[in-house]
Amino acid sequence: MNIDKMEFLNWMDRIMRRFDLLDENLNNIGKQKSNIDGEELLDNQDLLLMLKISPRSLQRYRSQGKLPYYTISGKVYYKLSDVHQFVKDSLAVRRFG
Repeated sequence: MNIDKMEFLNWMDRIMRRFDLLDENLNNIGKQKSNIDGEELLDNQDLLLMLKISPRSLQRYRSQGKLPYYTISGKVYYKLSDVHQFVKDSLAVRRFG
């Protein structure tokens, strides 16, 4: 199968425009944060990286009621304000405990 140079360039241009659209859509999806009551939600992975703790420690904080959480469609989320309060409470216990 032979195609001329102009036809090939037109095809490549169409393909590149598709890639640009896909890239834009992926960027928009990535920018969307989960929210509840207008507040940002974090998932387990976010907290593990943020707090530099193990999955077991995170589970223990949930089980002990130290860190409030929400389950949405089988996935666990945490309100950012609850995480901030958890950190403040943890620091207060270490300082005065």
